[in-house]
Amino acid sequence: MKLLNTSKIKGKLAERGLTQKDVAKALKIAQPTVNQKINNVRPMDLNEAEKLADLLHIEPEEFQVYFFTPKLHSATKEDSGGKK
Repeated sequence: MKLLNTSKIKGKLAERGLTQKDVAKALKIAQPTVNQKINNVRPMDLNEAEKLADLLHIEPEEFQVYFFTPKLHSATKEDSGGKK
């Protein structure tokens, strides 16, 4: 499953001085819905992600860092290195 990087998105919002209300206006959706999408309660579609990236001035090469990152399982790469 792929999710938004919540901490990165919230950091970028703070950096740009924007609120979730500003995002709601830009995406033309309700503020509680924005909150749910940013916190991975509801999915964000690609169109919404592109609009948010534009609003936050996220460069295309950085897009994947903020949006649709793979959900990590409980096992990390270090865990799979030696013991089974």
